[in-house]
Amino acid sequence: MRHVNIPVFIPHLGCPHMCVFCNQKTISGAGDFEISQFEKTVEQALATVSPEDDCEIAFFGGSFTGIDRGLMTELLERAELYVKAGRVSRIRCSTRPDYIDDEILDILRKYTMGTVELGIQSMSDRVLALSGRGHTGDDSRRACKLLLSRGFTVGGQMMIGLPGSTAEDELSCAHFIAEAGCREARVYPTIVFRGTELSRMMARGEYSPLSVDEAVERVAPVLEIFDRADVNVLRVGLCDSENLHGDEYEAGPNHASIGELSSSRLFLKRIGEALGCADVSGRTLTVLVPRGAVSKASGNKGRNRWAIMREYAPKKLRFREDGALRGYNVKIEIT
Repeated sequence: MRHVNIPVFIPHLGCPHMCVFCNQKTISGAGDFEISQFEKTVEQALATVSPEDDCEIAFFGGSFTGIDRGLMTELLERAELYVKAGRVSRIRCSTRPDYIDDEILDILRKYTMGTVELGIQSMSDRVLALSGRGHTGDDSRRACKLLLSRGFTVGGQMMIGLPGSTAEDELSCAHFIAEAGCREARVYPTIVFRGTELSRMMARGEYSPLSVDEAVERVAPVLEIFDRADVNVLRVGLCDSENLHGDEYEAGPNHASIGELSSSRLFLKRIGEALGCADVSGRTLTVLVPRGAVSKASGNKGRNRWAIMREYAPKKLRFREDGALRGYNVKIEIT
């Protein structure tokens, strides 16, 4: 069964803050929100999926629990009609950690709201302040506890390369998401869009965006934390429609395959750990990986393959699927 999110973007609605990196209209590809477009958006998406797919309506883009209560309720009512008709299984939304309280959760509990994704972004108050987020790490701690206590599935969204952020800050955030009970995560390397405060900070020399390689180096250990904690990483980086290469995009690691590049980097690390000091020179080395992971394990354009050949000099190197393996686990056979 394939899981499908049907995104309904409510760009910047419900959010009084302007984060330094935010250009929500550009990212979502949506301008002013029109509730009259809700059914059209959902119907168009449902027309492209199979009846066997597990679909949910996802309110993304703004801070869903911070919008006008009347609008939020109307959207939930409309989404719930699709649940009752059996056309979607549940609803999800994304919001800010400081827009979660008992009153909000009482409303969400009236509907088939399954997952609430929190825009945690960082657990460093210093980084959050420099990024103009308007909330603190304690807000994220409180929101996670409250959501879990009310039976919601929690997803944690975090960013790589925010102003003032270090690799250690990002690992700390990933550990929090894993240890707080979040079952899902999204990881977003910071992109600089024109017209944002981050763009102006860059022009003043106050911010330097990460390169693609730097972002990959910092994302890979975050993925490892989530892998070991069995947190499902839904996405790394902006989706294809959001990878902007026109006038809106200015700088930063905006690469369509940054998720795969990061996964490949982690696979290379795991393969090296599995090999250890093994002598495979002149022998056949077979790397067993989870189903569907051969391309990631061998690396973009075979980068991992060539790195292993250079380092260990096997006579022959093969990658093969093993249905018993999960995540980034690998096994080594030397013959």
